Amino acid sequence: MSEPRFFALIIGTEILNRRRVDKHFDFVTQALEAKGHTLRGSFIIEDDPELIVRTIAFIALDPHAVLFCFGGIGSTPDDHTRKCASLALRDGTLPVHEEAKQIIVDKLGDNAYPYSVRMAELPQGAKLLHNPINNMPAFSLDERFYFMPGFPQMSHPMVDAILDKLIPTKTHYYRHTLTAACKENLFIEIMEQTPEGVDASSLPKLYPDGWRVSISVGSRDEHAAEKSFQHYLDFLEARQIPYVLEDESNQ
Repeated sequence: MSEPRFFALIIGTEILNRRRVDKHFDFVTQALEAKGHTLRGSFIIEDDPELIVRTIAFIALDPHAVLFCFGGIGSTPDDHTRKCASLALRDGTLPVHEEAKQIIVDKLGDNAYPYSVRMAELPQGAKLLHNPINNMPAFSLDERFYFMPGFPQMSHPMVDAILDKLIPTKTHYYRHTLTAACKENLFIEIMEQTPEGVDASSLPKLYPDGWRVSISVGSRDEHAAEKSFQHYLDFLEARQIPYVLEDESNQ
């Protein structure tokens, strides 16, 4: 697989109506940062089957997408994610995954019936993800789409295990940042010449004494990052525009 592009899908009407506070976004961004990666996109959506299917299908359009999906894999009527994953990525059916069924029955005994055992109904070709808290299995598809419980205590160790497998060693991302006492439009021409493989962004800030702009340049190519950043330094120094270098981070 080429360089993975990571997405988070957080499913839960209770987050959107503020009955609960999301804890997944911060965790995933920090876990990815520790591996030298960032999120390409994050979505928080309600427990609506049509919207869940459309969102998963949209993310799957990216051939390099890796999805961490949280919530909706239980056995209650508002748990739609297993069916939606099948509709978006498979044929829409939910055959019984015999290994998952055995895990659930071993854990719950007669209490597995008639409802909890439904969690063993998974999309075709699903592979199980170990749940370190209560052993109730989560699942993945194609080693790219990972469907986990909404409970952070269960899902976050799963994310760590997945990332350790996908990215066994940290990859470096070289970033340089400055803040200059000017408006961001002065840098448009330089930004338009940013080479492929380098990202450049500007963040304007308005203070009582005038404008500031934070310029950030990054790349996995250390030389390319330094060379691109130098264009901004040369520009500022030629025009005697004050600036401050911020801490450089090799992510």
